[in-house]
Amino acid sequence: MNPASQHAARSRFGFLPQLAVATAMVLAGAVARGADEPAPPRIIVFGAHPDDCELEAGGTAALWAKKGYKVKFVSVTNGDIGHHEMAGAILARRRTAEVKRCAEILGIETEVLDIHDGELLPTLENRRTITRKIREWKADVVIAHRPNDYHPDHRYTGILVQDAAFMVIVPSFCPDTPSLRKNPVFLYTEDDFKKPNPFAPDVVVPIDSVLDQKIACIDALESQFYEWNPWLSGALDKVPADKAGRLAFTRGWVSGRQTQIANRFRAKLVEQLGAEGRGVKYAEAFEVCEYGSRPSREELMRLFPFAGPK
Repeated sequence: MNPASQHAARSRFGFLPQLAVATAMVLAGAVARGADEPAPPRIIVFGAHPDDCELEAGGTAALWAKKGYKVKFVSVTNGDIGHHEMAGAILARRRTAEVKRCAEILGIETEVLDIHDGELLPTLENRRTITRKIREWKADVVIAHRPNDYHPDHRYTGILVQDAAFMVIVPSFCPDTPSLRKNPVFLYTEDDFKKPNPFAPDVVVPIDSVLDQKIACIDALESQFYEWNPWLSGALDKVPADKAGRLAFTRGWVSGRQTQIANRFRAKLVEQLGAEGRGVKYAEAFEVCEYGSRPSREELMRLFPFAGPK
């Protein structure tokens, strides 16, 4: 192309140099990863309140982050009534600060939506919000509560995520946010509710190696685990006043909870890990939702590589 033609091309198609730079950057990233190496999976976890994601998936998130997977926690409500002595904007800001500290501990991203605690409903507006969040993150995996739960915010978070499970691939729904071409794998977090159907895990994750990070997360959620939850259960006087005592208190509680999950699903751990599964002390568990992509066993182990044999 002669100089005059080059000038004409730049004048008519001024975006071409920028496009070339962007393309070069993408190609450079692919070379850095290896031409045949897929991009790291992207995971988004929805919890009803600023503590639910951390409690149900904090250990697994830490394991994913160590492998370079991209993880985001989303609190669907701002937690502004979750306390016996404070409420409103002051409490919402405090709880947001707590989960931001948790994200630093785990090596992930976090977001708190501006929806009042205790007032979440499965509206069309909220379905659009959840759909956009999944698309914006370009999620390969989406995790949320099951829709049978004691708390209405938990139930409706589960319903909203289920309602988004098909809509995320429909281009004309929320057309302002590009739809996903592949439906993510949707999973539920563990619970012990029996009706209408009990939780049945498809993958149980050993979290022994990252238990300290999960404990540090729960310790950072001071408003919930040293104040609100103990007050609800009438055990506020059992919470130590000093930092070291509180950390020991949290270690005992978290260890007991994750041990219970490991023991409850021991057969699944042995199925996944063989004899090594008998020695797992601490675990988190997830169930595949029927509404998203249906992963094969091999695909599930690719997404949870630390849950299979080494």
